[in-house]
Amino acid sequence: MAQAQGLGKRYIKAFFKGFFVAVPITVTFLDRVACVARVEGASMQPSLNPGGRQASDVVLLNHWSIRNYDVQRGDIVSLVSPRNPEQKIIKRVIALEGDIIKTIGYKKKYVKVPHGHIWVEGDHHGHSFDSNAFGPVSLGLLHARATHILWPPQRWQKLQPVLPPERKPLQREQ
Repeated sequence: MAQAQGLGKRYIKAFFKGFFVAVPITVTFLDRVACVARVEGASMQPSLNPGGRQASDVVLLNHWSIRNYDVQRGDIVSLVSPRNPEQKIIKRVIALEGDIIKTIGYKKKYVKVPHGHIWVEGDHHGHSFDSNAFGPVSLGLLHARATHILWPPQRWQKLQPVLPPERKPLQREQ
């Protein structure tokens, strides 16, 4: 009986040692390297959630790849909503700092993206709350780059940076 009690204490002690090592490592990984997120809504159709409300895509968000704010036109990124800091949104990068972009319904017809900012839009125009509503977005609001669709299994794929031809910047700063 005493031997069984000692064995139980060892298992509990080993469990807690492992727990207190694994939790900080896991939290750090999810915060700094990558995490998984479910995409909701129609703003990124047809690239994400092409089936509408029937199925939500689950994507891999790579935090590490944007640690130096290294994004390119066409990347799909997750960012903190400029209007609601409690919410994260997912959009496509259309223009980088210095680019001049023709807007779709923004208060100005043409906008030069300021230093330290990007212009983001959803792929489903008219169903997207994006830079056409709130203007250029500070790079500081970037959260992660969406790199792969993980779910549903029939949609497994790497997300390529694709910029729709009609949304290319009019002028790029050299």
